[in-house]
Amino acid sequence: MDPARKRRLRLFVALSTVVVLAGALVYTSFSAATQASTPSQVTAAAEPGRSYELTGKVVDGSVSARGDELRFAIRDRAGPQSVPVVYAGVVPDPFREGREVIVEGQMRQGTFVAERDSLVTKCPSKFTKETASTRG
Repeated sequence: MDPARKRRLRLFVALSTVVVLAGALVYTSFSAATQASTPSQVTAAAEPGRSYELTGKVVDGSVSARGDELRFAIRDRAGPQSVPVVYAGVVPDPFREGREVIVEGQMRQGTFVAERDSLVTKCPSKFTKETASTRG
């Protein structure tokens, strides 16, 4: 076989392999992503045994601790619909009432049972608009 042709064939095989691997990486990234659901979406269409990523604001006056369990309610960003949550695990420092959170878990008998260590607190500066009066 001609050496120049052999090099072109190797280049073609190497580039084809790179394209296939990049496609597989992109596919896995997008297929593994889950969309966060609001409390109203989860309560309306919760399927037993299915995991959800729940997002919303922590309801004022709903936070209580019992042993290693943290109980609170999450409500829709704009609306009164809320769902009670039972969580065990590490609680992020910025967690407090009124803060936006994301937690993974399943609905069980009207309560969202969160997976251990799945609680994430969103930074308020990332989802509120800055006004002219608050700028320094």
